[in-house]
Formats: sequence, structure tokens, C-alpha cells
Amino acid sequence: MVEYTKMSMSDLGRAIGSGDIDPRDLAAAFLDMAKAHPFRDRIYARLMEDRAMAEAEAAYARAQDGVRRGLLDGVPVSWKDLFDTAGVATEAGTALLKDRIPTRDAEVLRRASNAGLVALGKTHMSELAFSGLGLNPVTATTPCVNDHEAVSGGSSSGAAGSVAFGLAPGAIGSDTGGSVRIPSAWNDLVGLKTTAGRIPLEGVVPLAAAFDTVGPLVKTVEDAAECFAVLDGTPAPDLKGATLKGKRLLILDNVVFDDIRDAPLAAFEASVEKLRDAGAEITRAPIKAVTEAMDLSGILFTTEAYAEWRDYIEAKPELMYPRILDRFRAGGAFNGADFVAGWKKLAHLRGDYLRETAGYDAVILPTAPILPPNAERLLKDADYYVTENLLALRNTRVGNLMGLAALTLPTGVPSCGLLMQTPPMSEAALLRLGAAAERALA
Repeated sequence: MVEYTKMSMSDLGRAIGSGDIDPRDLAAAFLDMAKAHPFRDRIYARLMEDRAMAEAEAAYARAQDGVRRGLLDGVPVSWKDLFDTAGVATEAGTALLKDRIPTRDAEVLRRASNAGLVALGKTHMSELAFSGLGLNPVTATTPCVNDHEAVSGGSSSGAAGSVAFGLAPGAIGSDTGGSVRIPSAWNDLVGLKTTAGRIPLEGVVPLAAAFDTVGPLVKTVEDAAECFAVLDGTPAPDLKGATLKGKRLLILDNVVFDDIRDAPLAAFEASVEKLRDAGAEITRAPIKAVTEAMDLSGILFTTEAYAEWRDYIEAKPELMYPRILDRFRAGGAFNGADFVAGWKKLAHLRGDYLRETAGYDAVILPTAPILPPNAERLLKDADYYVTENLLALRNTRVGNLMGLAALTLPTGVPSCGLLMQTPPMSEAALLRLGAAAERALA
């Protein structure tokens, strides 16, 4: 069991292919570890033992017959509790959806099952995915692997916890403003934010559909590439021969460094030197479009989120954590003209951003300007909650506003990530660049 927890998804897949690992033993081992773990109920909302073992049995039969469906056939994975699972509750971290049982799988879950991945269970999350902290007094708050008194980051909190604590080889989460990348960074994982609109959202409980994306939280860039291929329905990006030599990287030198704490800043600067030593050409510059776009966040994210959930929320507002309730209701302060004008302006700013960064292979920045906050203090100190909540998703939100593909990598400093961003629909190039950066940072 211990050996399994140290292996990447891709290594587990290769071991299944060589006959060294039986996928039935693998699934049973992760289920047993999850059931015995002291944080089980803070990471998993529910396990899906029957489904997992049935899928593992099928994967074993395919391996025996030499007809495996891909590298990850037979490899277990956890699913954030906003992906519909036929016959199993999907509640999105809120009492508003308690006992909601879908009749069919989300499209991405169907794709994963068809590729042979084994669904272990559903993981806890921020309420309706509307917080980057991962604090959820309504259901459960997953701890950070580096500080058990701190939050794990959200909204894919349990997803990150399942991998970081060794209770799943990989996890699938969602990212609307940073919800894959923040928990990945704070738990020393690789997290991929895909381009909005690229991976289908059918059967995914929405927050703000125009920004919602699906992506993996995993141990390696190779795992991210293989999971991306499964979710996208395309061949895995070729990572062989990836290099940083001659690559032009731009450090985004505005907004994202405001009020940054010492540890994330030091980790980022040290990482930049490692990338430069590996041959990357790195410059710094502000991008005006980013600063202007950040001012649109309240209009665009909260208005769409409140429009999506207003009827549910106002029917039973007492069921919600008050701070999340307040954040949703803030979306009711804007009118239709504000919203349409905001999107029109954002479209122009996205064009400006792409023109200003066209000469670079990627834009880089610290994934988060803060370390994981203390959970108990977040509950008791209103000012602390507001400050940390605003900062948690500040940097990652740039990628969502600009419509980019983005990848966070561990820096080697606990809970500090390096974020790489590339243009829309450029995941293959981003992952190649990420593979080279991963080696440089190791």
C-alpha cells in the first residue's frame, strides 16, 4: 500500500500494463486506506466502493486480454462532489442540494470510465465552489497536508487532500477562479486549469458557467497530460524532449505581487532562477489589461453565480454558511447593463493581453500570494477571513478572466506554487513547457 501511494498515476498505469499490479488490488488498497484514514470524513464526502471494484474488475480483465484502453486504464481517481454520478449523491458541498441523486454520470466522468479509470469516491469542496479557501462549516473542511490546522484551499479542497494524503493517485476538480490551482499549490501538487469551453460541463454542478472549467490535481505533469487527454477525448500531449532552452517567459509584474507574503515571494524568486539556469529567457513587465480586468471580477463572477443559484438560495438561505451566502448575494447588486458592459470590456482586454504577451512562450507568476490560512481563525476573525479570502484567488483569477490555460507546479517550498499561463486552447504546449519546468524545479 505504501508503495502505491508514492507512485504517480502514470507509473501505476505502466505497472498494470506490465502485469506487476493488479487493478483490483490497487482499488481495494486505496479504498481501505481511505476508510482507515483519520481525515477520511474531511476528505471524502462518500466512497463508491461497489462501482470502484466493478470498474477495477473490468480493468483487470482487459489487462489479461491485452486490450487496455490506455495508460490510465485501471488507475483509481477521486471526483469532486460536483460531478454527477448516477445513483450516488452529488451535493456540491451545500445543504441546499442534500440528497440530490443524479440519474446519469457527468460527461467527463463517462469519458474517464470509458478510458478505464476507476472512480473511488466523491470529495468535499467549498460550498457551491464559491471560495478559494476550502473552509466549509456546512459539510467538512479538508486540512492542508503541510499544516493540519490550516485549510487546504478551494474549492477543490477534498480533491487535493485525497492525493496529498495518499488516498487517491489523482483527482478531478473544477476551476472557476483558481479552484484547481490553489489547493494544488497549497498541497504541493500539479494542477491544470483548462481553457473554458474546451472540456464539456454537462452534468457538472455550475458556479459561473462562462468561467467554469474541469481539470486534474495530480503528482506530476505527465499525470496532468494523461488526465487531460482522457477528459478532452484527444491523444495525450507528447512531453518527450521538452526543454526550457530559448523559451521566453514573462513575469507578470503588477497586481499579483501586491501584499504578497514573504514565503511565496521567496519561493517564486528562487524558482525563477532555476528556470533561468535551465535556459529560459525571463523578463518582467506589467500588463495593463490585467489590472483593468481585475476590477470586473465582482460584476462578472458574482452576477452569474447569483443568477444561477438565486432561487435555491433565497428559498432556504439559513442552510448556507453566512459568508458564502453574502458573497452570492453581492451578485444581486449589479444590473443587466453592468453585466453586458463588463463582458464587452473583458473581450477587449483579453485581446489586449494576448497581443502584449504574443512574443512569449508563457507568463509566470506566484500561484498564490499567501500560505494556507488557519481554519479556526477564519471562523472566528471576520477581518482575517475577508483579507485571506480576497487574496487566495487573486493571482489565479487572472487566468480565468483572460480565458487562458494555466498550470501550477510545486516549487519545493511547502504550499508555494509557480503558475504558468499560455493562450486559450494551448494545453499541449503548456504541458510540454510544464514538463521542462518541473525538471528544473525538482
